[in-house]
Amino acid sequence: TFSDRAAQHTGFTTSIEEVQSKLMFTRAHGRTALLDGIYLGLNEMRSSHNARRALLIISDGGDNHSRYTENDIRRFVRESDVQLYSIGIFNPLGSRPTTEEVAGPMLLANLSEMTGGRSFTIQNIDDLPDVATKISIELRNQYVIGYRPNNRARDGRWRKIRVKLLPPPGLPPLNVYAKTGYYAPTE
Repeated sequence: TFSDRAAQHTGFTTSIEEVQSKLMFTRAHGRTALLDGIYLGLNEMRSSHNARRALLIISDGGDNHSRYTENDIRRFVRESDVQLYSIGIFNPLGSRPTTEEVAGPMLLANLSEMTGGRSFTIQNIDDLPDVATKISIELRNQYVIGYRPNNRARDGRWRKIRVKLLPPPGLPPLNVYAKTGYYAPTE
């Protein structure tokens, strides 16, 4: 969770009840340290034993109290091998959003896109379970592809990649969500 500061309430667990119990007593208050929360979540992912990792962010995307900057988080996201999915819950019509909330949808979308994840927007909190289910289904129905780059230099530099899909005739429209690049190895 994140408010004035980011906090981890539980480690990795298979107990849905434990997570639900922690979330049930979470209350929004104070300022918003979203970027610190993302950093904390990505840092925790380093100790994951699973090869495939995903972090779900539920937020309005606003940040007004983090120690980490947006550029810090972008670098950390690039270095991690974690897909980010975000569910943006934004102010209903009629209320005046803050500057941070105005920038929030783009921040969530950009961070998610960098990792091959996706960003979803909801206006009604009752839509949250449906979107979470959609993300769960998507995570279970992904292909992992690999390739051998022409540039074999082990210089640790950022390499952009682009994945194109050429579907066979007769298939319904297909979508590609892929990382935008990777850091070359140094060893």
